[in-house]
Amino acid sequence: MPQSPLLIGCASGFSGDRSDGAAAVVRTLAAQGGGTLIFETLAERTLALAQLARNDDPSRGYEPLLDELVSPVLADCLRHGINIVSNFGAANPAAAARRIAAIAREQGLPVPRIAVVHGDALNTAAQRALLQERLGAALEGQELVSATAYLGATEIAQALAAGAQIVVAGRVADPSLTLGPAMAHFGWDAADWPRLGRATMAGHMLECGLQVTGGYFCVPGLKEVPDVHAAGFPIAEIHADGEFIIGKAADTGGAVDARTVKEQLLYEVHDPARYLTPDVVADLSQARVVELGGDRVAVHGITGHARPSELKVNVCYRGGWLAEAEISYAGVQAEARARLAADIVQKRLGAAFRLRADLIGAISILGDDAGEMRRARPDGQARDVRLRLAGEHADRAQAERILREVTALYTCGPAGGGGVRTALRPRLNMVSCTISREAVHSGWNFLEDIAP
Repeated sequence: MPQSPLLIGCASGFSGDRSDGAAAVVRTLAAQGGGTLIFETLAERTLALAQLARNDDPSRGYEPLLDELVSPVLADCLRHGINIVSNFGAANPAAAARRIAAIAREQGLPVPRIAVVHGDALNTAAQRALLQERLGAALEGQELVSATAYLGATEIAQALAAGAQIVVAGRVADPSLTLGPAMAHFGWDAADWPRLGRATMAGHMLECGLQVTGGYFCVPGLKEVPDVHAAGFPIAEIHADGEFIIGKAADTGGAVDARTVKEQLLYEVHDPARYLTPDVVADLSQARVVELGGDRVAVHGITGHARPSELKVNVCYRGGWLAEAEISYAGVQAEARARLAADIVQKRLGAAFRLRADLIGAISILGDDAGEMRRARPDGQARDVRLRLAGEHADRAQAERILREVTALYTCGPAGGGGVRTALRPRLNMVSCTISREAVHSGWNFLEDIAP
């Protein structure tokens, strides 16, 4: 079993994150002998949106910023032996892998060995029947967009151990992007729960990108972070026993200290003694955080227990249409006119429409979907108010009525309204459950072994 630490840097915390942070991470990894670069680009909504994109075009359905993320660093990663692991395959990992191969050719680079993880999409009749059995009435009459299981680190580890330089996955658990490389590097057994628990929490520290280096931590006057505008992405130093140190890319802003690490350690963790992942049940209830100085923090005391017997599944289905529209009122009785405009639209649409009204500049921060706060709060005499109305309906034509009613306020509403803007978007709803591992048929292949 190798004893040398493994460096893993993260250069993205979600789809739409900054795309210019990877270069500093790669430079830092290269200066220290290499390691692994991960991109975490998935969320529940982004995966469903990716599936819709693939439905429209079979060549799409992967991370839209893939080129911006990979192109600037691909040559340096290959030159310095830095593996790339990411879930930016989204709903179409094979297409993402093909695009990376194309980028390599465009840059005059040798095409790297790219592995593609599969099995997260639950599309077979048997799988859909099982989901129907588990979810029952929640799925009746719904038009499914995607059903996706959270895979773990096993396939990533296997692919890297087989010589993959880049691993492209769809829906894997966020910490698994880190755990997989650690398992491959150290040769850990898949049932070595304490080590897996520690490396999983290292992945948890990395998965949200700048959150652990001050980006989502800073509060002016309370929690100051130096040069937060240029905060660097995090790097984990994982040791053979799973213990880890969190740092960040060299020569970047931001901060890694006990406070940033503690906040991220507990982020989205409901039970510190039982943090469930596909790979392990991590136990951070006895975690200790030690500042080492120089933006380096060690985390000790984490362990792990046997993994859950089932995998989490997210099922997305079409949720009708969301209509949004805005109009402005200024001057004398502006707030009163905005309130009246909201009442006019609601009365014309009727109780069949769920309509939210926000008075931007008056009470929008306090608003609620039911409108009770707006109705209970007296007119504050605001003189510059923008009314924002939002409603939903299963039928597109009905949702469009909301937009037309707001547009009609130009001449049919209170005096002096203007600056109408409207938008109509399809909605996606989601419900979750768990299913047996045996029902999920996951694996991986090298890109060259996948039929075009």
